[in-house]
Amino acid sequence: MTGIDSHDAELKKELNATLQARRELGDEYESALVDSFLEKVDQRIDGAVERRVRRQMAEQQMVVARGSRGGPKPTDSWGERFGFGIVSMVLAIPLSAIGGGIAHLPGLLVAWAGIVGVNAVQAARTNPGLFGGRRGKPSQDSEWEG
Repeated sequence: MTGIDSHDAELKKELNATLQARRELGDEYESALVDSFLEKVDQRIDGAVERRVRRQMAEQQMVVARGSRGGPKPTDSWGERFGFGIVSMVLAIPLSAIGGGIAHLPGLLVAWAGIVGVNAVQAARTNPGLFGGRRGKPSQDSEWEG
């Protein structure tokens, strides 16, 4: 974590320098000093995001190269799927009441169609072969593979 701490220390130094310059130069330069500091912060953020995106792209390429795309991702745990189902059922109660109260049976049907649709998309996302999609090993001629 020394990299993050050193970035924080550098940013703190930049802020202190900006505040000191503001004290010395006065109010008329405040806007320019703030803009300059914010530009430096933006550059730091852009650099961090770029490094993170490059790292994630490299990790994705490694996964594809190893051919381990099948099966649920490590983040798709049973707990997350169960939690999604519970949340969708809890939200179904007010959605049903609103849809049924405003538009009666058609409103109720639309509300439940939405609930079923969201859950179907979630199920398809976590289990790619669930609705008759590809089963087994992914094809080698996919445009996503390098």
